[in-house]
Amino acid sequence: MIHVCPLTDLPRGSARRLPLDPPVSVFHTSDGELYAIDDTCTHQDASLADGWLEGCEVECPLHAAIFDLRTGEPDGLLAREPVRTHRVVIENNAVYVVLAGADELEAAS
Repeated sequence: MIHVCPLTDLPRGSARRLPLDPPVSVFHTSDGELYAIDDTCTHQDASLADGWLEGCEVECPLHAAIFDLRTGEPDGLLAREPVRTHRVVIENNAVYVVLAGADELEAAS
């Protein structure tokens, strides 16, 4: 698990970009849900953490491609490829991300 921040440091309606390779962003929606996706828009190189969050979707700040935070799927208007989704864990009031594929690696060891 990758530590993101204390839950209080990620208010509703905000995002936090993690400088991983590739970068990952964690979004805290206005209804209190937390989601993590790859941060880079698949249409152009733009940080989705800099985009606009509405419900369970984020709009890319560059050309307005929209991605579903639950599935990573694009709206199909500009971006055609989805972004990877990652699991978010809250433990002791701290936010953690489990990268896609990490669960399988842990189970195999």
